[in-house]
Amino acid sequence: MTENREDLNPSRRTVVQLAAAGLTTGLSATVGCKAAAETAVKTASGAFAPLRNKSLNIGILSFPDTDQTDITGPLAVLARIPNAKVYLIGTQITPFRDKRGFILTPEMTLDEAPDLDLLEVPGGPGQQALMNDEPVLAFIRNHMESGKPLFSVCTGALICGAAGVLKGRRATTHWASFDLLPQFGAIPVRERVVVDGNLVSAAGITAGIDGALTVASLLRGDAVAQRIQLDIQYAPEPPFNAGVPETAPPEVLAAAKTAYQPLTDARLRTAREVSVRLGLAPHT
Repeated sequence: MTENREDLNPSRRTVVQLAAAGLTTGLSATVGCKAAAETAVKTASGAFAPLRNKSLNIGILSFPDTDQTDITGPLAVLARIPNAKVYLIGTQITPFRDKRGFILTPEMTLDEAPDLDLLEVPGGPGQQALMNDEPVLAFIRNHMESGKPLFSVCTGALICGAAGVLKGRRATTHWASFDLLPQFGAIPVRERVVVDGNLVSAAGITAGIDGALTVASLLRGDAVAQRIQLDIQYAPEPPFNAGVPETAPPEVLAAAKTAYQPLTDARLRTAREVSVRLGLAPHT
């Protein structure tokens, strides 16, 4: 658990500092994100209003083979929200490695989680193992049905889709999985951050920081979100303009698609199976 205090325990402080200091390298330009953040309060439902002056319990789902940036990026922001506690909630209580070998240690399981005001669902290759994991899907579904905010990062949107909470909702995800969103009844929106009522979704990996700043604005106002942005010095100036398929050099995009193809194919098969389970017509 993290609180917005100066006496964070050393291990969590280290994680937060790592996220704040190290994640700006190579970030893609945040075209459209500023507009999304400025209009989020106007377009979001009343789900955030009751939380504006309330102490918050924020939960981040964690699981093996996730992408730690989906967790530590937003954590750098969420842990700085005033009067908020952040819990790392695991599908298992023992330490596990993310897709690149980074070790994460959950502090509680789903059954031990407190009543949450906000739930974040990250992504990564480990998402595949959760697409039919009913305890995890029920955890997400019950939170969403309570009307409280749900925040997906990267392919965490696919897990949310498998929980059946994206039907008729505007959403985004990592570019390599973007075309899978209709399988879950979602309305795909090719933006870095998308706000639809109590659902906030962020595109691939580093977009989780933008999404978390949007969430911070919705929960505590623009000034607080801007203060957090300044605190983590989040002003990315990537050395290349290759952060989205539309601007990446053709040879770079082709190589990336080839590398992703086996996982993309597996995700498509799973998404079609889930689509049938949800009573939706699978998309070809």
